[in-house]
Amino acid sequence: MATVETLPPPRASIGLLGWLRQNLFSTWYNALLTIVAAIVIGSLLRSVIEWAISGARWGAISANITLFMLGQYPRDQIWRVWAVIYMLALLLGLSWGVWKSAVRGFAIIAIGAAAVFAITALGSSVWLNWLGVAAVIGLGYLVGERVPLVRRVLFIAWVLSFPIALVLISGLPGLSALPLVPPNLWGGLLLTLVLTVVGNLAALPLGILLALGRRSKLPAIHYFCVGYIELIRGVPLITILYMAANMLPFFLPEDVRPDLVVRAMIGLIIFEAAYQAENVRGGLQAIPRGQYEAAYALGLNPVLTTLFIVLPQALRLVIPALLNSFISLFKDTSLVAIVGLFDLLRIGRSVLAQSDWLGTHREVFAFAFLVYWGINMALTYGGRRLEQALGVGKR
Repeated sequence: MATVETLPPPRASIGLLGWLRQNLFSTWYNALLTIVAAIVIGSLLRSVIEWAISGARWGAISANITLFMLGQYPRDQIWRVWAVIYMLALLLGLSWGVWKSAVRGFAIIAIGAAAVFAITALGSSVWLNWLGVAAVIGLGYLVGERVPLVRRVLFIAWVLSFPIALVLISGLPGLSALPLVPPNLWGGLLLTLVLTVVGNLAALPLGILLALGRRSKLPAIHYFCVGYIELIRGVPLITILYMAANMLPFFLPEDVRPDLVVRAMIGLIIFEAAYQAENVRGGLQAIPRGQYEAAYALGLNPVLTTLFIVLPQALRLVIPALLNSFISLFKDTSLVAIVGLFDLLRIGRSVLAQSDWLGTHREVFAFAFLVYWGINMALTYGGRRLEQALGVGKR
């Protein structure tokens, strides 16, 4: 039987040329719009690039970079922040080696970011640390890939890393090696990230309980959860933050006065839990009834069915929504400046008040924009790779 030779497709239908033809030059009016848009965008970018290279006063950023990153955190204790970064880098590398493509996107972004920071910090004392972070991620990958024991303890290590990081950053009373650093000295990007991580990680379990409670057949639990979710979602975040900052102490004993940062964390958790509950509830509703019936047929009770059969599938389905909430809260943390905390944006305003850097509004806010945009894009890319690895929306 004669074989038929399969010819490759024309070069105009694949690769960069094919993509351009299909998406930007498919018709004459699409080609015209593409050309006009390229001219407009090019002229705008040209002005921005000329300003960034020759007209901008980036000294306002380089002279205050530590302030932007850490606020008033004691400079002799910065090694504790580096210890947390190295710990997270090692865990990320181990996770990459164990879970492969599910974590590869986040690991690649972290290595790229560390390399960029190392290049931009040449001449200072921190560029070697950033190279060390990239090396630790790579070393963790090799260990995670070749040591079977890592797979058994990795999840527990991630769970323990959260309290360990908080202890390293805040310190312990009576321990001279880790003196207490009051939360009111945390600031800049450090405070923004701590509020984001604490707000999301603490809100997710509460949101799961609220979602399960809203689906409960017990009227007291059902209506309590419905009332909480609808009440919190019906008011803006700034209202919750004001309530947490000013009225929370009235509900606590007289000798209990949490720091303003802790009050802001509580407000963010209360707010985020209501939205996470609705995300999780959407995933629970997407699980077919047959999953419950199959679990019951195997002898599982309702609690075990929820924990081991239904909830894992529901959480997998709502990974895009959960990541979207994470990104949204990261940006919403800028509102804590209104209640007196020195997050990244308020640090920028304090830099503008320095006599040496008056009139550098564009530089300061451009830097803040790049930080927020860069982290959000990294989370988006890493989340997309995670969804592809888990087959979200495909199976």
